[in-house]
Amino acid sequence: MDMARADSFRTSGSAGTAPTALPHGELRLLTAEELAEPAFLAQWERLVARASEPNPFFEPWFLLPSLAQWGAADRVVTKAWFHEGRLAGLLPVVRSAKYYGHVVTHATGWLHANAFCGTPLVAVGLEDAFWTDILAHFDRRARRALFLHLPLMSVEGPVGAALDRALARSPRVHYTVAEEARALLTGDCDAATYLEAAMSAKKRKELRRQHNRLAEEGVLAFERVEGDAGLADWTAEFLALEAAGWKGEAGSALANAPDTRALFEQSLAGAAAAGRLERLALRIDGRAVAMLVNFITPPGAYSFKTAFDEAFARFSPGMLLQLENLALLERADVQWADSCAVEGHPMIERLWRDRRRVVSRNIAIGGPLRRAAFRLLMAWETRSRTR
Repeated sequence: MDMARADSFRTSGSAGTAPTALPHGELRLLTAEELAEPAFLAQWERLVARASEPNPFFEPWFLLPSLAQWGAADRVVTKAWFHEGRLAGLLPVVRSAKYYGHVVTHATGWLHANAFCGTPLVAVGLEDAFWTDILAHFDRRARRALFLHLPLMSVEGPVGAALDRALARSPRVHYTVAEEARALLTGDCDAATYLEAAMSAKKRKELRRQHNRLAEEGVLAFERVEGDAGLADWTAEFLALEAAGWKGEAGSALANAPDTRALFEQSLAGAAAAGRLERLALRIDGRAVAMLVNFITPPGAYSFKTAFDEAFARFSPGMLLQLENLALLERADVQWADSCAVEGHPMIERLWRDRRRVVSRNIAIGGPLRRAAFRLLMAWETRSRTR
């Protein structure tokens, strides 16, 4: 298939439309099947390589398994933005009436419970043009949506900054509906220096004591693995370890549902093939007592999932493994790591000192009447939050 031009793409099904011409480029609405076509995948990989901000949850090896599990039910359509014939932006979107427990029809960037960043992939240097075109597109094709909702957008990066500039250039009403600051690892020192600054001498001494006591339980070994060596067995071991703990009892472990199990298995295999996977484990006599999955997405990294054996909780194996994870600071290709943890997490925030702000934003789209109705929603939500 000739990918030299945006209009070389066919579209099908409910998403099938001709390319929409916009001020700076063209927009295609693509189904999951079209995203998986080899010619498009090649363009997608090139976009990943030149994206101004990394987001593993919108890379092919994660987004395609996600769409395979939930895309059809959620009726996801991916906005693929082309600039001068090259794929330069990508954002999966749904139209939904479910809005924080209320019925309000809107368009929203698509995420699921195991995807932790909603920042679109955008080619470096084209962030302003991308947002100008995306907002113009939703103005033209608002349909029944009252507004555009953008969840879990990073604040400090160039994509978020470009959105702020695009909103400042027009009278378009917008507001932040949710915000969190989650633990971030960053710094220009080695792991030992970072730990000394992050934790008191008393706490470091206690962790050394726990490490020594854990070593008395058997042969204690730490492993760090990249690539796919032994991956299937490692993945199964992680799923079993997580399911054996409180998440399994609560029904929220990845192994509790076929769709989340499949996502985990497929995304780890895809990340390994793409050179994005790092696996850490602490073992006693070969048995894992703590495990951790990192997605390495230079210049950042995302700490995706972790689990530990609750029978060894008195030794804090999860924290001991996080001490090993501080080696991320010493990687030349990683400048920061997102914990993907909820704000206020009792373990990781004791160690990772910085914070990454992510926000969920609502943005007015369409014509004057729609925007007037949006102002009413904004006023109602603002009052509700201040009560």
